[in-house]
Amino acid sequence: MNPRLRRIAATTATAALALSGPVTATPAQAKPEKCPTLNVSEGWYGDNRARLQQLVDTHCGDKSTDRPVAVFDWDNTVIKNDVGDATLFWLLRNNRIRPPENDDWTTTSRHLTPDAATALRAACPTGVRTLPTATDTRCADEILSVYAEGATTTGGEAFTGFDHRRMEPQYAWLAQLLRGWTTRQIASFAEAARTENLAAPVGAEQPVGTRKVTGWVRYYDQQRDLVRTLQKAGFDVWIVSASPEPVVDVWAAGVGVKPSHALGIRNTTEHGRLTARLKGCGSVPDGADEMITYIDGKRCWINQEIFGVRGPAAERVQPASRRQVFAAGDSDTDISFLRDATGLRLVLNRNKNEVMCRAYDNSDGRWLVNPMFIEPKKRRVSPYPCATTGYTAADGTAEPVRRSDGSVVPDQWDSVSGS
Repeated sequence: MNPRLRRIAATTATAALALSGPVTATPAQAKPEKCPTLNVSEGWYGDNRARLQQLVDTHCGDKSTDRPVAVFDWDNTVIKNDVGDATLFWLLRNNRIRPPENDDWTTTSRHLTPDAATALRAACPTGVRTLPTATDTRCADEILSVYAEGATTTGGEAFTGFDHRRMEPQYAWLAQLLRGWTTRQIASFAEAARTENLAAPVGAEQPVGTRKVTGWVRYYDQQRDLVRTLQKAGFDVWIVSASPEPVVDVWAAGVGVKPSHALGIRNTTEHGRLTARLKGCGSVPDGADEMITYIDGKRCWINQEIFGVRGPAAERVQPASRRQVFAAGDSDTDISFLRDATGLRLVLNRNKNEVMCRAYDNSDGRWLVNPMFIEPKKRRVSPYPCATTGYTAADGTAEPVRRSDGSVVPDQWDSVSGS
């Protein structure tokens, strides 16, 4: 995917929105005659739909040089459940994971612990073209445990030595397990998993190894409607996900987002096939495997690929004129690019600490909280621990959540939920 090099000048509408108070509908801000409107009303909480519509109306027909940018997380934001999970489950059920190079599992991830490498080698056969995980439940169980729990089946730590604001090695490991396949082959795997998961009834489970795992995915009608409405209004709409990019490309087509506008974890390639090494961003070179599209890494990839910012500068917050107007997410993994949005920030409530602390604190009035559109989480019975442990530092330490001015966000009670 070629990066878009953009010359961005702040438009009058964007500047007014960025500097004003919370976005609320008023007679003075009447919708232009030909602006598209959101069609789906069910599932939106409070005045969220009205505020989103006003964002559309504010930027509809903007004649400036550069279109306003909207960025959506993917898993559990635009869809219910996780396409990375769905893909791994399909790979395991269909014998599509290749053994590691030289049968050495440490080659699959720089952050894999010796304990995990030993456990995987003991559980999985060597000297095979692909691992027989459809029938070899011991091998399937070990891979699934390392990916899903970040631990071996005996409880040993699976990953270590990474920046917790830039890297989630469990997510990265899925991309690294795609080693040896072409992008086209991976797309075919993702398409097969997509077909199965969309056809399965809500709540379905599927067997992987000796376990039962989630077996269904659904697009959110509300988010598909929002994406398409923003596109019709002239927004430049992007997806950024911590799932492998070839997988996200397949799924994003279902909401009308082309592969050129979908960002995910990228592998390096050799002779047309993916390697276990990852593309870098900002100051992180290709192959270092130290930054993926995760928390601060999402900011870097957005700055680099959407706004054309190169080098270490891509890791930093950009001027308002070089940031997305709208962002949507559901998890702490999205917090950096959500905070960067200058207009509105939509959060689907999955009871995640940092993102809910900041969304409920709503210090600038631009945060919207909505229950998940399918199977919303119940209201949390205790407050989010914002003032003590809501923030995860780069070294993994739990710290207070702080505003931009350094002040501590007080604990927040859950108020927007399914019940």
